[in-house]
Amino acid sequence: MVVAILAGCGADDPEQSDVPGNAGATDEGLAHIHGLGVRNGNLYIATHYGLWIAPNGQVKSKRFSESRQDIMGFSQISAKRFIGSGHPDPADRDQPPNLGLIESRDGGRTWKNISLLGEADFHAIEAAGDRIYGVNSADGQLFASTDGGRKWQKHTPPAGVFGLAIDPRDPDRIVASTENGVFASPNSGRGWRPLRTDVGGLLAWPRADALYLLGGDGGIQVSRDGGREWKGTGNVGGQPAAFFATGDELYAALHDGTVKASTDGGANWTLRATP
Repeated sequence: MVVAILAGCGADDPEQSDVPGNAGATDEGLAHIHGLGVRNGNLYIATHYGLWIAPNGQVKSKRFSESRQDIMGFSQISAKRFIGSGHPDPADRDQPPNLGLIESRDGGRTWKNISLLGEADFHAIEAAGDRIYGVNSADGQLFASTDGGRKWQKHTPPAGVFGLAIDPRDPDRIVASTENGVFASPNSGRGWRPLRTDVGGLLAWPRADALYLLGGDGGIQVSRDGGREWKGTGNVGGQPAAFFATGDELYAALHDGTVKASTDGGANWTLRATP
């Protein structure tokens, strides 16, 4: 989840002019990346220490808001609607340790709790409109919602989950990458069947004919049939921390805090963001 690199954004770009303080990227910022998103060519980076941005046409990342809340399980539903989970800013002592499901409707500037405050910590979360799936790190259960995360059903996945992906053609069908391989559910997680036992990693499903998997060794594979057969396409060149895809563009965050991008299915990568 490469964006076309255009001319650098100037002060007349409202999305850049109101980045609070543009507090430089020299603090703890990109030490732990949990999720990625793209809006108007700007790369959003959800981290252990808040939300960061690598503006369109720029590689150097900067803090997008002053909040240091830990944004886990970050997912982009639309241009301005983001969801996530995680833990509060250390300075905010009024919140419980687990934030449940949180949502931003203004492109990441402000967040509010939707549900499960104090009850859940989603380390993997995916959404298609108001259909949301999340894996709770506390108990390993898969939570499924059809109303934007206000009400949930709980299901047991086949094994510990590394990544989730929603079929672009059918939001009831999901694929989970687990410690025992890749599994599919046709009914929102109520039942599962194995697809492959020899692959695993982070998942992204931007198009019906392109389900991508990013392995722990940095290798990229693509499945054209929803997860049964896989073909290697390339290697991102490092251990991945987060993975995102939109259209023909792939984005991979590495554990060193850099983000790389590909426009050819993972065969070639360019540097998109640095700490």
